[in-house]
Amino acid sequence: MARKRWTLPRSEIYRKPIFYHCISRVVDRRRAFLADDKEKFRMFMRMYEKFTGCRAVSYCLMCNHIHLLIEVQPMPVNGFTDEELLKRLSAIYNEAVVADVAKELHEARKNGTAEEIARQVLEIHQRYTYRMHDLSRFMEGLLQRFTRWFNRAHKRTGNLWEDAFKSVIVENGVAAKTISAYIDLNPVRAGMVKDPAEYRWSSYGEAIGGGSKGDGKKARAGLVRAMRAHLGNTADASFWENDVSREYRKILMEGAIEQAKESINREGKSAVKVTRKGISKAEAEHQAVSNDGDISLGKMLRCRVRYFTDGAVIGSRDFVNEVFKNSRERFGPKRKNGARKLKGNAAPAAKILWSLRDLRTH
Repeated sequence: MARKRWTLPRSEIYRKPIFYHCISRVVDRRRAFLADDKEKFRMFMRMYEKFTGCRAVSYCLMCNHIHLLIEVQPMPVNGFTDEELLKRLSAIYNEAVVADVAKELHEARKNGTAEEIARQVLEIHQRYTYRMHDLSRFMEGLLQRFTRWFNRAHKRTGNLWEDAFKSVIVENGVAAKTISAYIDLNPVRAGMVKDPAEYRWSSYGEAIGGGSKGDGKKARAGLVRAMRAHLGNTADASFWENDVSREYRKILMEGAIEQAKESINREGKSAVKVTRKGISKAEAEHQAVSNDGDISLGKMLRCRVRYFTDGAVIGSRDFVNEVFKNSRERFGPKRKNGARKLKGNAAPAAKILWSLRDLRTH
């Protein structure tokens, strides 16, 4: 049976900021992306942002899978002008293609009645706009474009991705900032770095280090949106300095603390075994810059939490119940509400975040 996609009606998406945590894994999870592969993926991601109008709020490109937190922005109420359309097209098409479309639009506007001209122009626009401001089209275009490049570069054929991407609907506010941090902490949990700022192919690494090209402005703007969308802040990198950067750093450092378990060995001596790699608590507190308050989500962020990839919807109880109400036909008659309490590794957030799926814990 095909896996059901969890998406909100467009009217709900437009009414308030909604994010999607998307994850894609490579075939058999064995193939390792090299540095050049990750750089190329990031380049394609930025290209498809410009073309589709979807925004990568945060991301992390690992060796055999990728995490993206995507905001699907609303389609402009009045559509696009010809100039705006051509600018979008230039993000993913070469100059010759864009020039051909420009010529076609010019010719369409020369002849016929006003109604005929409007119809012809609309048909040309719709040839491309149906792929814009749509999560599935964004992911489909991005993954296919990267696969074609990867196959050529590595002299291989066939599908690169294990399956269709998985996505979880994420509410703005606590849920968005938590999952953004969860994404940026992937290389810390994997033991690749101790400080998430050291990993170049993530939103936080790019925001701090700037990446191979550019100054990290795009990444900082995305993280501002993740942290402040619920307050009405736009994706403006100028908000990153001071409060936003310190708050996000605080969350990351809490989540980067290594976990260890004390046990007694065969000689009867006490031994400490690291169960999750990371940074020491003392160093985390030193580097967090601001230690005001307590981040109760830190413990959860040090773990791999299934709810963030399989929970279908993550957010406040009211938000999850709202999604449930809008998707009522997907559930049996006995189910009365949508919000489910988080368990297992996600338990520290049980009174803050809720999930649509009630996942088993082991």
